[in-house]
Amino acid sequence: MVQSAQLSARRAGFQAALHRWYRAHARQLPWREAPSLYKTVVSEFMLQQTQVATVLPYFARWMRGLPDFAALAAAPELRVLKLWEGLGYYARARNLRRLAQALVGMPAPPRTPAAWRELPGVGPYTAAAITSIAFGEPAACVDGNVVRILARLTGEARVFRDGSAAAKHFTPLAQALLAGSDPGEHNQAMMELGATVCTRQNPKCTECPVAVFCAAKRAGTPGKFPRLQPKQVEQRSVARAWCVHCGRLLLRRGQTKAKRLAGLHELPELADLGVKPAKYSLLAVKRRTITRFQITELIHAVKPRPALWRRIAADESLEWIALGNLEQVTLSGPHRRWVGELLGW
Repeated sequence: MVQSAQLSARRAGFQAALHRWYRAHARQLPWREAPSLYKTVVSEFMLQQTQVATVLPYFARWMRGLPDFAALAAAPELRVLKLWEGLGYYARARNLRRLAQALVGMPAPPRTPAAWRELPGVGPYTAAAITSIAFGEPAACVDGNVVRILARLTGEARVFRDGSAAAKHFTPLAQALLAGSDPGEHNQAMMELGATVCTRQNPKCTECPVAVFCAAKRAGTPGKFPRLQPKQVEQRSVARAWCVHCGRLLLRRGQTKAKRLAGLHELPELADLGVKPAKYSLLAVKRRTITRFQITELIHAVKPRPALWRRIAADESLEWIALGNLEQVTLSGPHRRWVGELLGW
């Protein structure tokens, strides 16, 4: 609390140093060029749980295909998912489309964080980012980058349950440091600092414009902050089928009610086909992480037999897709890579 109060008292000097650095070193990003509300909203949705370098080509493709809210609102969901393909966390794309549909029905877009939080897919951070950048609302953004900066500046010793608890703790300080500034510039400067200088590993303290304010820098221990309880990792294993017949690949399409995979195609699980892994040779082992789950994917070569044909015919979610048409369907990112590898593309 003492460190936070001292930092708040030096707000003017902190802001001046941070903003001067940002104006000189801010990355040239497409949503910062000729900025608009639509660009800000799309970029903030894409940047949720995704790094800038990953987002850049997707943002460019998206803007070419869906250049404004009206185009997005009118687009079929499958087209939206196809443009999002590879970014993961597809609920973001569905929520973005629903948000656009809500906005085009309004006489004017809302301007306050509270109003934006009523829209699909918009949480506290996203609401603060959109309204501060687009409308100059004095709402501080507090994400992992900002938590890391503030934890190091204050040398906060407590161990937080998770990132959300840490964000809640640091929000008052973030709000105090924003006061009296251009909120959009301040928020972007904080995020830029966390992404490029005050990084999780190997922070560039000698390049930091606000190092003079930093308790962790003075103690020589920036890497120790923030202090978060270790995540509980859960191991999972999934057995999948690689089934090619007459130039077609068997895929499973996520049903409309499926929360995560609705409209997306993936290699079917052996359980979908009612067969046991021991009967089929193992083609590949793939590993990936989704939130707290570390998943091992075991891909088996499966040849369709009479009983299997009947099972496939009875399940409307199982589809034979011609190999030449695979680019036309929306595959989840990992499955797109795996299919390409197994086909030798």
